Amino acid sequence: MNATTSSSLPASRATSWHVVVAASIGNALEWFDLVVYGFFAGLIAKLFFPTGDDTVSLLLTLGTFGGSFVMRPLGAIVIGAYADRAGRKAALTLSILLMMGGTLIIAVLPTYQTIGLAAPLILVAARLMQGFSAGGEFGSATTFLAEHVPGRRGFFASWQGASQGLTTLLAAGFGMLLNRQLSPEQMAVWGWRVPFFFGLLIGPVAWYIRTRLDETPEFLAAETTRTPLRDTFANQKLRLLIAVGVVVLGTVSIYLELFMPTYGVRQLGLTPSVTFAAIAVSGVIQMVFAPLVGHFSDRHGRTRIMLVSAVLLLVLIYPGFAYLVGHPYFGTLIVAQLVLGFLTTGYFGALPALLSEIFPVQTRSTGMSLAYNIAVTIFGGFGPFIIAWLISVTGSKVAPSFYVMFAAVLSLIALIAARRKLGFS
Repeated sequence: MNATTSSSLPASRATSWHVVVAASIGNALEWFDLVVYGFFAGLIAKLFFPTGDDTVSLLLTLGTFGGSFVMRPLGAIVIGAYADRAGRKAALTLSILLMMGGTLIIAVLPTYQTIGLAAPLILVAARLMQGFSAGGEFGSATTFLAEHVPGRRGFFASWQGASQGLTTLLAAGFGMLLNRQLSPEQMAVWGWRVPFFFGLLIGPVAWYIRTRLDETPEFLAAETTRTPLRDTFANQKLRLLIAVGVVVLGTVSIYLELFMPTYGVRQLGLTPSVTFAAIAVSGVIQMVFAPLVGHFSDRHGRTRIMLVSAVLLLVLIYPGFAYLVGHPYFGTLIVAQLVLGFLTTGYFGALPALLSEIFPVQTRSTGMSLAYNIAVTIFGGFGPFIIAWLISVTGSKVAPSFYVMFAAVLSLIALIAARRKLGFS
């Protein structure tokens, strides 16, 4: 194990699970809003970006989705550094309030037909607010989880991935239910807003729980720094670079799942309810399998598990998409989602703990937030846009696999560097 891993600190079982709920519920709200926006991208495109060309409208919508990620590095700098100075609890409370504000705006925002150009501009502003909030959420929440039970860092930090699986399942359930029960006209008028209002119900619960948390024992025991951002760039540039590279495949594969409902409808000719059912499979896998991967990584090392998953993704993604395109059926899509779900979770389940161990406690939240959000902004947030663009430019329906293969190569290089330069197993 790396030198930055500290000895196990005591924590009661009840306290530990309270921490899991408090940290994960905010991440769940962030991910739920992202997934819902991605799932309903086609409909949002018509309501807020009516260009007369469906492809252009979709690209604008996905561009807005990706554009919000531009704010993530700024949020990582501000909220991540705030967490290293003032504590993890303070940062978690701030991020959840900002996320709730952005969600509320989207839920009640009139469409282009009602208020014209103001609609897409306000939508972009709301997404930027959410992007800023999300920039500090992952690093602060994962640090909070990892520092409460350092001896089981992998298991507890993996609940970040499990909470994403739960919200993917919920969002897919909304997609299936709404598309089956409502007409296209009802979906356009009010149906697409229902999941966003549901997301607002999560926010106050998360805020209430987080305001009643205790600070992490590891943070309280450590000597803090007033300049975590400067220390990270001055003394930990290699660690930051490796961490960014490690995140690339995790974020690309996760956001590929986000794009699959749009891909299934537009490229495979399947109905929306069918594609949402397939996505629900991925959500179940991530929710159940991520803690098992985290537990296994505590015993056998993070990078070993992640290397196996990365190599399998690199080898299997192209033939998997080729077979799916040649056999565009519900059963084939389910099998594809099963394979993608297990391999993605095998990689992402161990990722949060690895990131927390790359950086020392004094700069952990800043370093993790920066690394995660730089990678997510460049490779993940614009992933659906890049995938849609690749399909349009190449004319090939297997083009999403090219992007995943590229990401796998980058992350494999970073994982090898983590083993050789930083001593991880």
